[in-house]
Amino acid sequence: MAQQTAGRQSARVLCLSGGIGGAKLALGLYRVLDPWELAVLSNTGDDFEHFGLYISPDLDTVMYTLAGENNIEQGWGRAGETWTFIEQMQRLGGATWFRLGDGDLAIHMRRTELLGQGKKLGEITAELCHRLNVEADLLPMSDDPVRTVVATADGRELMFQHYLVRELAEPVAREFRYVGADQARPNPHLLSLLQEPGLQAIVICPSNPYVSIDPILAVPGIRDALKACQAPIVAVSPIVGGQAIKGPLAKMLAEQQLPVNALTIAECYQDLLSGFVLDIQDAELATALKIPARVTNTVMLSLQDRENLARTVLEFARELGA
Repeated sequence: MAQQTAGRQSARVLCLSGGIGGAKLALGLYRVLDPWELAVLSNTGDDFEHFGLYISPDLDTVMYTLAGENNIEQGWGRAGETWTFIEQMQRLGGATWFRLGDGDLAIHMRRTELLGQGKKLGEITAELCHRLNVEADLLPMSDDPVRTVVATADGRELMFQHYLVRELAEPVAREFRYVGADQARPNPHLLSLLQEPGLQAIVICPSNPYVSIDPILAVPGIRDALKACQAPIVAVSPIVGGQAIKGPLAKMLAEQQLPVNALTIAECYQDLLSGFVLDIQDAELATALKIPARVTNTVMLSLQDRENLARTVLEFARELGA
């Protein structure tokens, strides 16, 4: 199986990312950096089994995005997708709440096949990225299973995809748990990368802290390794003007009786951060932060927006590391 060890040795920027929102900035970083200078540490707390297949929603979203194969109009899945499988599944009375396109299905089948052969998730991800011509290291946070569970106000415990997709994030979320995290081991390539003197910046992408970034940080050893790393750590707020750019984060914050603003996000990572990036709509909040702040446009509507934000974040990190 193909290995991307050269990329892991030379990466000079690491970003932590969930799915759609985080992948936008990851793409911007990917485009402004040289090949193999970017490593992406991806959340696998969303992973689950469906139709007997092992599905990694956030890993695949980042992979498709970096490969230029993401479905921009839909916001998830692959560009140019066809739907024969799910149409026939509906015809046969099967579950269709989690829509799998035909090309996407091939990825899940191949991953499941390789897992059955004893391959590790990180190794498989490197192989899939190689096949899709991605010139960056996409690292699952762990090869061990971690599952994000949402405890709801009505007493249920829902796997995250069941909460988000099947139930449209409608239940009131009371607690988030990361089942298996206490026994999971960090991706070994991550720990090696964090000790490399050539690593110049760590970026926490504008992803949901509860269900995208916290599952990563829940794996024993990752938070401590980030804190011990000499590279500056910069986070970009996923909350702009009191609203979440994507997903149910604003609803989750309100249900936790927390202010729906960028300051709440900064507090989630306060023991890690060297600096924090806010949108121009939230410029007045910058003075309330206890760490350096950079105010810029963080709403990434175009490819140029992604690249501009990536350059601003990297420049900010260079200033912090000087």
